Amino acid sequence: MSLIHQVLAQYFGYNQFRPLQEDIVHSVMEGYDTLALLPTGGGKSICFQVPALAKDGLCLVISPLIALMKDQEEQLKEKGIRAAAIVSGMKKSEVEIVLGNCIYGDYKFLYVSPERLASDYFQEQLIKMPVSMIAVDEAHCISQWGYDFRPPYLEIANIREMFPNIPIMALTASATTEVRDDICNRLKFKPGYKVFTKSFGRSNLSYVVRHEDNKYDRMMRILNTIPGTSIIYVRNRKKTQDIANWLLSQRVKADFYHAGLDFQTRTEKQNRWMKNDIRVIVSTNAFGMGINKPDVRSVIHLDLPDDLESYYQEAGRAGRDEKPAYAVVLYNNNDLAELERKKITNFPEVDEIKTVYQALNNYLQIPLETGEGQTYEFDLLQFCANYKQDPVKTYNCLKILELADYLTLSESLFLPSRIKILLKNIELYAFQVERKEYEPILKVLLRSYGGIFDDYVRVSETEIARRLECDRKVVIDLLLKLNKFGILNYLPSTDQPRITFNCNREDIKYLRISKEYLEDRKNRFVVRADAFKNFITNNHQCRSIMILSYFGEENLTRCGTCDYCRELNKMELNEIEFENLKESIINHLEKESVSPHELVKQIQTIHPDKVTAVIQWMLENGYIKTDAGGQLTLVSKE
Repeated sequence: MSLIHQVLAQYFGYNQFRPLQEDIVHSVMEGYDTLALLPTGGGKSICFQVPALAKDGLCLVISPLIALMKDQEEQLKEKGIRAAAIVSGMKKSEVEIVLGNCIYGDYKFLYVSPERLASDYFQEQLIKMPVSMIAVDEAHCISQWGYDFRPPYLEIANIREMFPNIPIMALTASATTEVRDDICNRLKFKPGYKVFTKSFGRSNLSYVVRHEDNKYDRMMRILNTIPGTSIIYVRNRKKTQDIANWLLSQRVKADFYHAGLDFQTRTEKQNRWMKNDIRVIVSTNAFGMGINKPDVRSVIHLDLPDDLESYYQEAGRAGRDEKPAYAVVLYNNNDLAELERKKITNFPEVDEIKTVYQALNNYLQIPLETGEGQTYEFDLLQFCANYKQDPVKTYNCLKILELADYLTLSESLFLPSRIKILLKNIELYAFQVERKEYEPILKVLLRSYGGIFDDYVRVSETEIARRLECDRKVVIDLLLKLNKFGILNYLPSTDQPRITFNCNREDIKYLRISKEYLEDRKNRFVVRADAFKNFITNNHQCRSIMILSYFGEENLTRCGTCDYCRELNKMELNEIEFENLKESIINHLEKESVSPHELVKQIQTIHPDKVTAVIQWMLENGYIKTDAGGQLTLVSKE
């Protein structure tokens, strides 16, 4: 058994790699810069974790998804692998300990956000680490042509120059051909680099699109027809709860999920769904990233995402066990109108952006020429209420300020309570003798949490209270007093989004927001939005072919399972026969209006049942209509 297969078996419990994984791992082991494009659920983490464990040294993992970084850190630790993550909200002393451990402590993985790379202190410590490879997750974020461009990703090229002789691996689940080339250029891949692309095709996943005025009824028909667990996506937090409650009234075990819930609540809901205690989770796009539930039988979109990239990732959470599954979009004319409105609301005017920037600095009380590197907990709704701002437009202003590299708006992240004892053993003993009232809690800490003198350890105030047989509030009060005395550092848990300022506050008249850049971003958004609009409104092409063509795949054949293909299959016609027959019907009706019976008689080259089936399909999809006299006529497409 080769080394990489030993690692795969020992740490991950697999006897063999999935398709392409082994080729990707070999590429990195041989020192090649490597771009891996694997669909959602394709096992991207294995591709960098296995070679990192097979190599000597540390793997630097760069990811914008803080929650996913923390999840992977915990999963690796559970396997006995030394891993660490530096995320916003950590105190300087915590960061210093993590960096020291990575320099001297034989750690295998360090997860960081791209924003961290620009820190001079971080770079000074990073160069001391035995870095063996760099893994860039969500690599499409480095491309200005991508749907989720993040300027801090551009810093990765500078980090790469610090380690010129190690390979870099870029991973993404969705990128067009243009974005793929841009990733390789911006990461300064060396000549001879390798690109591995697994087809974006999902043969077991049926794409279905329905124009529906009554979405709830159709949703229930889908859930009654397709057994098993389901994800229902909407774009509004209140709707998640409303729809979940409605499903409960219909005797469907359902729950709701969004980023505004506290960590414990989100975890409980997620775990209940993972264990099949609830069947349906109704969520915003906050749900699904990094969740590997293989037996999801349906993903239903009641609201529209902005682009095919987002849709593909969300829909792809169905059927990871490679058994039949369904991705369904239910839309109406209001949804199409909302997609059009976003072309305006997502791109506020420069003056509006400057107003939000000034209000934000005033709200956080940041003086001019200060603030660089500072992180603040941030309540968007409270800010908007204070300054009478529209939340949607304000959020988009903040995202543009992020693109301009003025600030970073992080996702909501739960950081558990952490403690580090500051005294040496003998000093702590002397304190316990002098202050007997603190002896019980200190004994519990020392007996329950190993390594508490060397590093920040995660603690549970509830568990400490149980062991002391007292109230949780009493424990928190004792820990705060010990913190004040300098006995330990106590960092209480938090679950708030954060804003980090990447540079000092500027006078708004010097704020550099390019109108040309905004216009370019808007134009690219429009192209992506129109591509998604075409996907849902185009009823005369295989859905899979539309998706795969968008991502640059060629020589495609019908999937045979989407709504379009299923209709063709019912007619027992191949695609060429269907298109020829449809064209023949159009040619006849361009000359004159006729009854269905007469039209079938006029087309004698194909069996009448097949002609009738295509006529019915064209009626249902709005190509032809029946007039008051019962004659078939063409529908104007103007």
